[in-house]
Amino acid sequence: MIGIDIEDISRFKDKPEEFYNRIFTGNEISYCLSNKNPAPHFAARFCAKEAVYKALSACGIKISSLKSIEILKKESGAVYVNLPADINKTIHISISHEKEKAIAVAMIEF
Repeated sequence: MIGIDIEDISRFKDKPEEFYNRIFTGNEISYCLSNKNPAPHFAARFCAKEAVYKALSACGIKISSLKSIEILKKESGAVYVNLPADINKTIHISISHEKEKAIAVAMIEF
């Protein structure tokens, strides 16, 4: 199954802390805020969460909230998905952003 999402980066600029805390984990927030311009990173991770959510939903797997889908980064720079322990699926993810848009694609391996 495949999921995809695209978002305007402007939606993630200058939001209150409560907005980020509702959607992102502490690890995700720390990573995004460590960048000079955090909005593209928040937008890309939001896209990734949505793409994963869509792919899992297509398989009949329910996720309680986007916050339970964590998008992390390896030292190599590659991103990966951390899911709740009861969801045992391998998910491949690709994210990207440019000036105005962020995009992500997720693919569940069977």
